[in-house]
Amino acid sequence: MISILSELFSYTFVTRALLVGILVSLCSSILGVSLVLKRYSMIGDGLSHVGFGSLSAAMALNLAPLQVSIPVVVLAAFLLLRISENSKIKGDAAIALISSSSLAIGVIITSLTTGMNTDVCNYMFGSILALGKSDVYLSVILSIIVLILYGLFYNKIFAITFDETFAKATGTKVERYNMLVALLTALTIVIGMRLMGALLISSLIIFPSLTSMRVLGSFKGVIITSAVLSVICFLIGIVISFQYNIPAGASIVAVNLAAFITASCFCAVRKIWRFKK
Repeated sequence: MISILSELFSYTFVTRALLVGILVSLCSSILGVSLVLKRYSMIGDGLSHVGFGSLSAAMALNLAPLQVSIPVVVLAAFLLLRISENSKIKGDAAIALISSSSLAIGVIITSLTTGMNTDVCNYMFGSILALGKSDVYLSVILSIIVLILYGLFYNKIFAITFDETFAKATGTKVERYNMLVALLTALTIVIGMRLMGALLISSLIIFPSLTSMRVLGSFKGVIITSAVLSVICFLIGIVISFQYNIPAGASIVAVNLAAFITASCFCAVRKIWRFKK
């Protein structure tokens, strides 16, 4: 294992992927707890499809992918909130509407311009080779911003996660903090999409949170466990990807799935043991 890790760190592109991946894993796991509890976890899937559409447009126009995707995905996140709160199209329906439309537009643009080439596959399924130096710098800066903002407004995010009505009654600007969570989620999706792929990035939001919730009950405990578990699963996934030449995104998702199944089995055994006792 040590020899594998030393060999991994000898490659510059792997070091870049590890740095970005760890930061993205932290950001997505802590945000995922709130999104899952608010039953809004599929927003990650919807925004990743929007990201793919914007990446396709950027490639067709020969523009920097991340610089185009960030404002587009952020605007889509705000639009999803507005649609869900102020119209008859709620939650999952709004996400399905925007995500399917964005994915279709992205595929059409790609088919008419560059075609379904290797770069497009990397955007859809992820690749550790897709991260250039400029992408890494921007991703690190945005990840640090996400972590700092989450830490600063942790109490407010906690309040709107469990009871928006009570939070509003105590004077909390619920809409403002919902928009903050949407903004942080959008940034995390964009910076993680190059590594995990548009079709798999939402798994980093959902799996660690669900796995932690199977074992723990406190909000802070779930967040800490989710963050640690997400990083560990990412590192194991990268090692497996490197060893067996498997796409990084798929490998990381498979490890997260294994962790979720293990936690579910542990929870089931614990319940049986308590019942017999």
